[in-house]
Amino acid sequence: MYRSDAAAAGRRRAAILACVLVAAALAGCERAPQKPRFELTDITGASFGREFDLPDHDGRRRTLADFRGKVVTVFFGFTHCPDVCPTTLGEMAQVMRELGPDAEKVQVLFVTVDPERDTAPLLKQYVPAFHPSFIGLAGDAEATARVAKEFKVFYQKQPLKSGGYSVDHSAGTYVFDREGRLRLFAPYGRGAAPILHDIRLLLAGA
Repeated sequence: MYRSDAAAAGRRRAAILACVLVAAALAGCERAPQKPRFELTDITGASFGREFDLPDHDGRRRTLADFRGKVVTVFFGFTHCPDVCPTTLGEMAQVMRELGPDAEKVQVLFVTVDPERDTAPLLKQYVPAFHPSFIGLAGDAEATARVAKEFKVFYQKQPLKSGGYSVDHSAGTYVFDREGRLRLFAPYGRGAAPILHDIRLLLAGA
């Protein structure tokens, strides 16, 4: 009888210890910090959008490596765009204002898909008007096609009944981290808030 009672007591102690260990493990899991969640589309590891080589609005050739150490956003558009492009640039200007001093760690790039009309002087007048640090990039027709293909961007001229033409194009912003890695895509229409949120995460090392 003694042995049976001792064995039962031992099993109870073992069961209690197991419960304590499980509870401690669960508590540890609850305390473990969670990875920050992006609000934009996470495309980390994408095999496209790896590089560009285009002149800026001052005639200086630019590559992604020039901005290493900064979070970089890249948007494709054109200066005659009536709504999508100025809206996007306006939202990025709002993001920069909200960032305060951290805005110095962010670079906004605007790549024209209309190099025929978007000359360097026009880009220099148009792009920095939204924020002094913004940079416009423009290549010739061949370079534009090459970088658009690398970023999987569609663009096509559309004749206007009134004369001249417009340009249909993909609308969205690519976001690179401070190591030059493509991390996020912001579809047009999301607004400034999620972009601001995710840029802050990238600046913090996410």
